[in-house]
Amino acid sequence: MKLEKVISPIKNEMESFRKLLKKSISSNNILIDEVINYILKRKGKQIRPVIVFLSSGICGKINDSTLRAAVLIEILHTATLIHDDVVDESNYRRGYFSINAIWKNKYSVLIGDYLLSSGLTFSLENDDFKFLKVLSNSVKEMSEGEIIQMKKSKSLDLDEELYFKIIEKKTASLFIACCEMGAISSSKNIEEISKLKELGLNLGLAFQIKDDLFPYIDSDSGKPISNDIVQKKLTLPIIYSINKSSYSEKKRVLNAIKKKRDVEYILNFVKKMGGVDYSIEKINFYIQNSIKIIDNFKSSKYKSAFYILIDFLSNRKK
Repeated sequence: MKLEKVISPIKNEMESFRKLLKKSISSNNILIDEVINYILKRKGKQIRPVIVFLSSGICGKINDSTLRAAVLIEILHTATLIHDDVVDESNYRRGYFSINAIWKNKYSVLIGDYLLSSGLTFSLENDDFKFLKVLSNSVKEMSEGEIIQMKKSKSLDLDEELYFKIIEKKTASLFIACCEMGAISSSKNIEEISKLKELGLNLGLAFQIKDDLFPYIDSDSGKPISNDIVQKKLTLPIIYSINKSSYSEKKRVLNAIKKKRDVEYILNFVKKMGGVDYSIEKINFYIQNSIKIIDNFKSSKYKSAFYILIDFLSNRKK
């Protein structure tokens, strides 16, 4: 219900977005189109395009340029999710089979590449060079974040500072791009654009920490802790808990992760050491930062929708 309230002031824009998205990534190739239709039917919440529209609306007037920015963001996001599922060897996405589970890894990588090239072509055809500059930087940051995380998962050597560096690159960079692209599509006010980039950073960090917290607080979230253990991902709840534990406990937990076992023990360990509570505190910190940033903008239906969106992201279940 909350997400519906967020979309209410941009309902027409979201309809136009979905039509243009389908048109932009459709193909005459039967097999590619089959995969594209599968993706579009399982579109998810499309939070990032929503952020683009709200960022544009809160700064000025939503226009055709804003619409194209939202489409470009969603194309990139979808491509990165497909590539992520290949890297993580994940067979499910949003409760459905992932692309690589059905069409295997090689074809999935190529579909991801097809989407990326479709996004680039779409932008070049419309001379949206200002968006390409923002998005190119975001792709670079996301790739660097993924590489750092993969490297650290082998050594299981990750502290809190590096964790935040990784999620800023992997997740927050795209949220920043959403806010910036939305803002520059309707405004040239440097101060407002800067504030919205800061908003994107805070929303992205809160979003990822919440994602990493799900395995410890909600078994119905669709993200079991076993996934993180199999991939040897050290997330904030466990990093904090390890740093608060004795040498022997730390050794046992890291050994369990290394050997991909004792999931129940790890779950209880994190709860006992305060990893869950600490992560919630961090989420609330970034959520409050986001609210303070929105407070600076003049009243509008987009400002009101942003408050609802922030609340939704803070309390989402999956």
